[in-house]
Amino acid sequence: MPDAPHIPELLAPAGTPDKLATALRYGADAVYLGGPDLSLRAKAAGFDIPALKDACTCAHTFGARVYYTLNILPRESGLHGVRERLEALNDLDPAASPHALIVADPGVVRLAQRIAPRYPLHLSTQANTSNSEALAFWADQGVARVNLARELTGPDIAAMAAAGREHGVEVECFVHGAQCLAISGRCLLGAAINRRSANLGLCTQPCRFEYAVRESIDLEEKTRPGHTTWRAACADGFGALFAPEDLCLVHHLGWFGRVGVAALKIEGRMRSEQAIAQTVDAYRAALDGLCDGRMPGQAVMDELRHAAARPLGTGFFCGTPRLLYDPEASPFIRRPMAGKILTPAGDHRWSVAVKGRWDTAAAIDILVPGLQRPRLAPGDYALENAAGERITLAHSGMDAVLVCDHPDLSAGFFLRLA
Repeated sequence: MPDAPHIPELLAPAGTPDKLATALRYGADAVYLGGPDLSLRAKAAGFDIPALKDACTCAHTFGARVYYTLNILPRESGLHGVRERLEALNDLDPAASPHALIVADPGVVRLAQRIAPRYPLHLSTQANTSNSEALAFWADQGVARVNLARELTGPDIAAMAAAGREHGVEVECFVHGAQCLAISGRCLLGAAINRRSANLGLCTQPCRFEYAVRESIDLEEKTRPGHTTWRAACADGFGALFAPEDLCLVHHLGWFGRVGVAALKIEGRMRSEQAIAQTVDAYRAALDGLCDGRMPGQAVMDELRHAAARPLGTGFFCGTPRLLYDPEASPFIRRPMAGKILTPAGDHRWSVAVKGRWDTAAAIDILVPGLQRPRLAPGDYALENAAGERITLAHSGMDAVLVCDHPDLSAGFFLRLA
């Protein structure tokens, strides 16, 4: 019998307790989260120490791991807060503790090894590890896992995975989500424009701001005649001129397993809960399919299109960028989310949070983990308001009651217009 394929860990973002629960419910093997500060998502609600203990306990019930981000690149004034956080982490009961710390700054590495030595250290992509000697250096510093620079090609990653085995260090790669305009996220645009440094967790994403171009401009590089190298164009007067497309490497998961990458990471602690549900579910289904020798099918890619807010492409991985999906040019129809099931309300009733305009004349797909999508036809369900009155239309932000006896309904599942 051939050996079973190596299936990398699926590592998902968890910016809030609700997003944590969603990532776990839809199949993440591990989640990464941060505190209310000292990570690179200062605008994410994060987890204070009591919430972190609850999060770790929750993850353990799913058999999942928790990695805590301390990947800020602190200035001198920020070191006191890092020391205090490490002391608090070191005091946690091991039964309600993260499994590892994600760090980027050499000073934070040194502090973590001195103050909280029981935690394995995972090196953030912010450290821009892009060659085998850098990997060996971090191995010498006691780092257990390295998230490689996002600018690497497939052959680069394969060489780094081999070097990781030689030096006893796991290798992790981003496979989906936002790509940064700067090298490994070390961006100073925000600091230059509005004095908010991405390296201190305060990224305002000025690369995605909308700028006015008074006339559309196509720039052609001298040695590449006929090829538009840079285009500045606007819709409704403004356009996001610098925004890179999102990364999507779902078609290459088997390759990552074969070269020995330990973990595949999804970006997005600031993304919506429903986007996390759809993305994690798609990647979980694709990875599970590898066990049966199946490549990701159309259903996987369609699910990622439903979750996409920007174009999807292969980034640097293939050497030459490949665009996989452009929302503005594709005939694919993205279906909006209708709601999220909250709790049972008795007698085939479920409390739901309405996520968008929901007309009961529309069919609804239940997002069941495993990329199952059983459908509720109009007439198979009804909606009620808080007073128990039947309604035919609900809007985002409302709480409602779904009346339906379908066996696949469950708390935490999302519902999408079909």
